[in-house]
Amino acid sequence: MEGRHGKATVTTQLLAFKKKSGKSFDEIAEETGLTNVYVAQLLRRQAQLKPETAPKLRAALPDLPDHLLEEMMAPPMRSHDPHLIQEPAIYRLNEAVMHFGESIKEIINEKFGDGITSLIDLLCSMKKFKDKDLNVRGLANIDNIYLCWVSQRLSYPLSRSLSFQVATTKNSLATMISI
Repeated sequence: MEGRHGKATVTTQLLAFKKKSGKSFDEIAEETGLTNVYVAQLLRRQAQLKPETAPKLRAALPDLPDHLLEEMMAPPMRSHDPHLIQEPAIYRLNEAVMHFGESIKEIINEKFGDGITSLIDLLCSMKKFKDKDLNVRGLANIDNIYLCWVSQRLSYPLSRSLSFQVATTKNSLATMISI
């Protein structure tokens, strides 16, 4: 359905049901056991609703129709509008990463070694709090897995001439390797 009606239409419908519920992302997150950012990702079709979470989301948003719930369980097209950077809040988040990125990378290397933090296994949440001077502050928490870079050595079995075949089953993807 997303393909026929477009991601923007589906997203608009999903966010309308959230608004109709009168619930915040935090409240829906609490009811579903997800982070507030992940709930927003689901409603923006940037994440896939897993079958075990669908009943919890149905309870949190009881007016959500079956066809939209089913749509949310299909793998989404994860993308972004290139004009999104013009939104000041998003621009500032990007600016923070660009400004602090090199320093964060240095600390990652110092603490973990040569590698990256992955977005595949990422937990993200946003919290509001007051500091000691009672200023309202936001805390974006990004909790992700670390992956180290490996040396590409000729002694590794995969460094020889190989052919690959991909086979899929209902719940997994397997790579067949022929040497």
